[in-house]
Amino acid sequence: MLAALTGLGLSTAAGLNAYIPLLVVGLLANTTDQVRLPQEFAWLANGWVLGIIGVLLLAEIVLDKVPVVDSVNDMIQTVVRPASGGVVFSATEAAARLDGSTWMAEHPWVSWVLGIGVALAVHVMKTTARPVVNASTAGVGAPVVSTVEDAGSLGISLVAIFLPVLVLVVVAGLALLAWWVIRKVRRRRRMRGRGGVRPG
Repeated sequence: MLAALTGLGLSTAAGLNAYIPLLVVGLLANTTDQVRLPQEFAWLANGWVLGIIGVLLLAEIVLDKVPVVDSVNDMIQTVVRPASGGVVFSATEAAARLDGSTWMAEHPWVSWVLGIGVALAVHVMKTTARPVVNASTAGVGAPVVSTVEDAGSLGISLVAIFLPVLVLVVVAGLALLAWWVIRKVRRRRRMRGRGGVRPG
């Protein structure tokens, strides 16, 4: 159960930033005993792989903070983020097999589907909210929101690994926050639109 919650949290984080949960899992597996990766996912802890992920993360951090460019980046990430979610969910669920989860061993595809689905849902939420934020703030909000998303991805990744029992609370809080932000930004946009109409 805890491994499933870890997978859920990491795939949620991947929906915000594809590379942060991959890097967190890989680094912890490489340097600590906190994350144990089965043989089929051992590549994730490889130094060269971690270096490549680090470079991609730096590019993502920069591109995601530039208005318009962030939307193009989100289109590209429509494939990358769900794939990352599938990897981190499967890697942590696969680790549960080492603890005797025979059902997951017999149905390994389930963790891939769940990871991809969760990351894709978060990604869609993110890509829906970002254009609204950019338009309503003249692009000023892009770096702020992007920084919050990156911090959220890192925080959720760490919670998923070290305190998996809190994952459901974090995910629910993230969903409520996203709903509140989108609603507030759209309301502000409507108010500005009404204010800009002058009587003839």
